Amino acid sequence: MKFELDGKEYEVIIQKKNNKNTYIRVKDDLKIYVTTSYFVSKQYIFRLLDENKDYLRKVISKKEEKNENTLYNYLGNSYQVITCNLFDKIEFDNDKIYIPNEKELEKFIKNKINTLFKERLDYNYNLFIENIPYPKLKIRSMKTRWGVCNIKDNSVTLNSKLIEYDIEALDYVIVHELSHFIHFNHSKEFWLLVSKYKPNYKQIRKYLRD
Repeated sequence: MKFELDGKEYEVIIQKKNNKNTYIRVKDDLKIYVTTSYFVSKQYIFRLLDENKDYLRKVISKKEEKNENTLYNYLGNSYQVITCNLFDKIEFDNDKIYIPNEKELEKFIKNKINTLFKERLDYNYNLFIENIPYPKLKIRSMKTRWGVCNIKDNSVTLNSKLIEYDIEALDYVIVHELSHFIHFNHSKEFWLLVSKYKPNYKQIRKYLRD
């Protein structure tokens, strides 16, 4: 069901329950949700929406303002996230991300993390001429560390929040953790190995701290 308001069409989701009253809500995706009883007709709902145009204008305006103020950092760039039910998939347009809903954005980011982190691990591993094992990749959110090397189970854990930073930062963290398979400390020799593959590692570390 569609409802037109000020020249724009909005999708109306009708949810019928054992309700005595009818409730109207507008969610962040700008869809209008109507919860009502099983006996209410579409004609009644349409009339009710028409009678509450001022309320809908106010709520939709607030939702649109909220969308405009929502920013997301992705691969080193800041994007304005706009929820719009006219889109059925994630689309990038200059400094904006258009999403159908927040779940789709979460799904997109999760898939991108899994794919990109694996690609960059493979790329940086193949740079090493030192004899190091190919590690198992683990990804999780960490509050105090960008990465972890575990020699016992030959694994490298990367912080999922690295998706917010540029590729060079991600590569540095991977090089850092792979270097720990040679030097399991932060000795002079360790940093020499890191600098061999990431000569500008000091600038990247500063970038990650800022």
